[in-house]
Formats: sequence, C-alpha cells, structure tokens
Amino acid sequence: MSDSTTSTRPAQPLSAWGAPPSERYEQLAQRWRPIFERIRASAVERDVEHRLPHEEIAWLREAGFHRVRLPVAQGGFGATLPELFGLLVELGAADTNVVNALRAHLGFVEDVLTAREREWRAHWLAQLAQGTLIGAGLSEAGTAARVGTFATRLERTPQGLRLHGEKFYTTGSLFADWVAVAAQDGDTTAYLQVPRTAPGVEVLDDWDGFGQALTASGTARFTNVEVRPEWVRPTTDRVPYAVPFYQLVHLASLAGIGRSLADDVARRVQQRNRVYSHGNAAHVADDPQILQVVGRVHSAAYAARAVSLQAAGAIQRSHDAHLAADADEARRLLAHTEAHVEVDQAVSVITALVLGASTELFDALGASATLRTAGLDRYWRNARTIASHNPRVYRERQVGAYAVNGTPPPTAYRVGAG
Repeated sequence: MSDSTTSTRPAQPLSAWGAPPSERYEQLAQRWRPIFERIRASAVERDVEHRLPHEEIAWLREAGFHRVRLPVAQGGFGATLPELFGLLVELGAADTNVVNALRAHLGFVEDVLTAREREWRAHWLAQLAQGTLIGAGLSEAGTAARVGTFATRLERTPQGLRLHGEKFYTTGSLFADWVAVAAQDGDTTAYLQVPRTAPGVEVLDDWDGFGQALTASGTARFTNVEVRPEWVRPTTDRVPYAVPFYQLVHLASLAGIGRSLADDVARRVQQRNRVYSHGNAAHVADDPQILQVVGRVHSAAYAARAVSLQAAGAIQRSHDAHLAADADEARRLLAHTEAHVEVDQAVSVITALVLGASTELFDALGASATLRTAGLDRYWRNARTIASHNPRVYRERQVGAYAVNGTPPPTAYRVGAG
C-alpha cells in the first residue's frame, strides 16, 4: 500500500475543534496563524535535517508573539492565559519544538507581570517590551546537589558577584538574549538573569533525546561570569502558579501534537487510492474501519485541547486572585491549589490521549507511513519526550492525595540527590 495523491476528492479539513477561549480570540490569532503555517510547512524537513528553528523563532519575534501577554501599554496584546494557551495549542500543531523553546520566556513573563518588586518589575517590563527573549537556566543534571539546592553557585568576591556552574535542560537559551538562572547563594536560592553572550557563558546544542530534538535543551556553562547586582532578583518570590503554568505549556504542546497528527492522518487517508484486498471498500476514504481510526484520533485531539483550555481557566483564576487587592489569603491559597490540582488532573488524561493517538494513527495507514521522510514518527517521539517531564505517575498520586486527604500538591519541583 503506498501514499498516492491522485484522488480527486476534495480535502475536508475538520473545523470542529471547539469554541475559542474568548470572543476576541479569532481576531487575536489571525495575526500569527500565517506564521504558524509557515513553521508547520517545514517542520518535517527541519526534524530530518536537525535544523534548529532560529529563523522560525525570529518570525515570531518580529510579529511580537513573545509579547502576547504584555499589557497593550507595554507594546503587548494583553492576552489572557486561556488565550495564550489556545495560541500555544495552534503553535504546537505547527512545531512543538518552537513552543518548548519559548517556554522559559513565557514563564519569565508571568514572573514579571505578577512581581511585587516595583523597580525589578518595571525594568524587565521595559526590556520585554523592547523584544528581549529569555531562555532557561534552572535545571541541573546528575547528582551534584541534593534536592532543594543547586550546584551552580553565586559567589561574592572582592571583585563583585561571580557565577559558576553548569545547567542542563537549558531550553530556548540558544535562541535567547538572556538566560534565567537559579543558583545557590549561601543557604538560599538566588534568581538572576545573565546575558547569553556575556564572557564566561557557553550554551551548547548537545541535547540527545529522541524527541523534541530541535529545542536546544542542552548544557549551559557559567565560568566566573561577572554578575551585576541589578541582574539578581531582590527576592526569591516566584509566580504562585509557576508549577501548573510550566506544566500546562507541555500539555498545550501535547494538544498541538494531537491536532497536527489528526489533520495529517485524515489528509493521508483522503489521498490514498490503493487498498488492501481484505479491506472494506474500493477507496480507503470509504473504509468504515479506517474512518473509525481517524475519528478516534480526532476525538483524542479534540479532548486534549478542551482539557488544556479548561485547566488554563484555573490558572487564570490563580493569577487573578494573586493580583486582587480585595482577596483574602484563604481565597488566594484555594485558587492556587485548585490550579495545581486541575493541571495535575489534566496531565494524566492528555498524556494518555495523545500518546495513544500518536500510535493509533498508523492503524489507518500502510507501511509507507513509517518512512522517515513522512515525519509521522516525530509525533510519538515528541509526545513521549514531553510526557517524560515531571512524570505523570506523581501527578496522579498528588490528585489522589488531595481528593482523599486534602493534601495540596507541592508548589516547587526540584531534581537532585535524595
């Protein structure tokens, strides 16, 4: 059975993906959809050739996508969190590598928007408004530090502050202007930003995972890097919904994978004109068993998007409670906890749906669909890699602990020696 495009049947792209997250969403999304399509058009080629999406991220920067959450007064678009995650699902359908490369930047934007340190907030709002892009420098590999601490350290020397250490999973930093770093400052954690091109900063594209291969999620080394005091955040405060926010970016990526693979398999089935002798119709597009596979895959993608946007609403409520002047502490705490729990619940469901769909799509296609140049394998590889971050087994346990015992999920995740 081969891929054939001689069919004269008109393509019928599915539009029933559900209601947009807001009344103005379509108007907002139209600005970036042509860019999303350009990114999607070369996604398979980039994957096969291992070509990092420098150009694609530049297109988004030029169009202001990295400012989507900034207030209009700061040159942004004032998007709500559900609107942001709706856009990320669409961008994820184009290429989840690009979503992941922007994840640290989007999280830093939330830190800035919700910060109570006025000078620090004003400084970085101005930087972000000018187009500054932030990369990741938080996670560390190996067992160099125990859980809750970092091997990377900020030293106070007679010559001033100096940064030493090595980070892994530095996603997006090769594309960024600044790297957001967490470092050990004595007995406390310091959060700081350093220019990616500063002397002593080295960012490598040595990520060797079988999925999400174009995110540059590799090593960053900091060797006696001079750190100006104003680069260090005055407090260790983080946005209260940081954990669910960062995880929901991954879930939006998974939902985007679901949407892309669902479109892909429907198009390929529609175009096939060769059939198996033991099939059920003269045309693959009329075979009820094949149509059932396509329908199941589309249903999984539909549900993944719907659950993602539902969880985004919970994060929006956490954001609003944090900034509300009249909210008491109990209300804030409940909103933050519910955001964590809703996203944890979403992790299990979306992961299962998209991993299943990324395998089932091959049941509707022949062996030629496994060709490397077809790019269909990237859906499972990327989904499996994304789903390996913050394992779902722990998320499921946390939901159970909250349901049974009222135990709230942890508000920070670290990895290190036990």
